[in-house]
Amino acid sequence: LGSPATPAPDAFAWPVKPMPGANTTIAVVATDARLTKAEARRLAVMAQDGLARAIVPAHTPLDGDLVFSAATGAVPLADPVGDLARLGDAAARVLARAVALGVYHARALPVAGAQGAWRDRFGG
Repeated sequence: LGSPATPAPDAFAWPVKPMPGANTTIAVVATDARLTKAEARRLAVMAQDGLARAIVPAHTPLDGDLVFSAATGAVPLADPVGDLARLGDAAARVLARAVALGVYHARALPVAGAQGAWRDRFGG
């Protein structure tokens, strides 16, 4: 649904007391393509762009964002370079969308003092 029309004044403020590792996001992208170890690594690297599209800030020295890739090997790549490029682009797009859907559907923890979910702040 995008950002609110009028962001809160502190929406882009850096945390007063950054906590290393407190904002780590771990993801897995999976495909039925037949990939070598190097190609699977490249797929994970390309998919990592999906985190940067969905999470701000991303890739800071304070987080441990990480994307794993998995491949069943069922479908060989007809054009290893072109197919891997298209697969990586799709993985980044899908991962960004998955993060957005996760945020949208998340519920706040039923614990006193827990931070509210996106729905609590912006409706949905």
